[in-house]
Amino acid sequence: MRCRKLFTLLLVLAACGAALPTTAQAPATPAPPMAERQPVQASVVEAAAKEVDALAEGILARGVPGLAVAVVHGPRTVLAKGYGRTGGRQGERIDADTAFRIASLSKGMAGTLAGLLVERGELRWDMPLNQQLPTFQLADAAGSAQLTVRDVLAHRLGLRYHTYDRDLEGDTPYPILAARLSEAPLLCSPGECFGYQNVAFSLIGDVVFAVTGDFFTRQVENRLFAPLGMTNATYGREGLEGSPRWARPHVRTNNGWVAVRPRENYYRVPPAAGVNASINDMAIWAQAQLGHRPDVLSPALLEDLHTPLVRTPDQLTGSPWRRARLRDAHYATGWRVFDYQGEKLVYHAGAVQGYRGMIGLLPRRDVAIVVLWNSESALPSGLMPTFLDRVLGLPGEPWVDLRNGR
Repeated sequence: MRCRKLFTLLLVLAACGAALPTTAQAPATPAPPMAERQPVQASVVEAAAKEVDALAEGILARGVPGLAVAVVHGPRTVLAKGYGRTGGRQGERIDADTAFRIASLSKGMAGTLAGLLVERGELRWDMPLNQQLPTFQLADAAGSAQLTVRDVLAHRLGLRYHTYDRDLEGDTPYPILAARLSEAPLLCSPGECFGYQNVAFSLIGDVVFAVTGDFFTRQVENRLFAPLGMTNATYGREGLEGSPRWARPHVRTNNGWVAVRPRENYYRVPPAAGVNASINDMAIWAQAQLGHRPDVLSPALLEDLHTPLVRTPDQLTGSPWRRARLRDAHYATGWRVFDYQGEKLVYHAGAVQGYRGMIGLLPRRDVAIVVLWNSESALPSGLMPTFLDRVLGLPGEPWVDLRNGR
């Protein structure tokens, strides 16, 4: 009983984000030389960025409220631009410092923080989850006892897809849902298959609290946002609404797109979906994930985070570009990893009410693209495959259909 009370207390404290002293950071380990690459020529990237820029303007003309796009090539930001308006009462324009909700793009930050803790010896990938969360258990008690930190970040818990997401959307508090995971139906034996999660993924936040004595959000802010210089990146609805300029979410009505207040529910699972960031922040994040901030993220860490762990064949369908371009799909540690016509694509998408986002990295080519938008329109999702096709020299396809899209 005392252990269960302790676990519940940890969950409540982590959810509330009460203040604790900041954990001291170890000095950065000197990075080994960057792995050999075959970078795309600068002229090719610049031409692709210009095409994306023109398409983004066309998307705006189709009535999409707003979006922001970043293209990076090595350590250089080729494009970081906002389009449209925030939806605020003052009618502010979206610029490169306007904050958006990035939804599940947050998962890459959770995985990266865990990797930093592993690198510094504060955590182990193979650490059994119940070592730090002693009352954690799934319906298969014996199987769940073998689950590790890495299993959480790779969605290998054996749970059915999106377990308790509907309850989260119905405003059930995260600690209650986390405690109810022991009752949740399983898709397979724990650790043996992929099942995408938000509630269970966020157990990594409780593990971080247990091993550092500090809250997950503060650890990300102190170990990632601050040292990388992501000055507009925050957590939670208060962080978003407190930003100097932020994009309001828009939902479609009979009268067109209407701005609404951001919903709180997925902010209650910060590791899974809690981050707000500007496109300038996300350009910095992409450069760091490409290996250009070895003072913060070592090459060895990035290689580990981007290594495929479990196949996700469901990702091979669902949109025209996936069906046409993807040969295989996996999940890594907070990241998806696709075979995009023979090229490794490190990717994630995110969606909550009124917001969508995508990030795609081609590590061997040393380029990346990020797209954020403040509506549920499907049109901006074609910008990423358009860019990838151009830099890889693939035949052009109309992934952005300005004639029929909305």
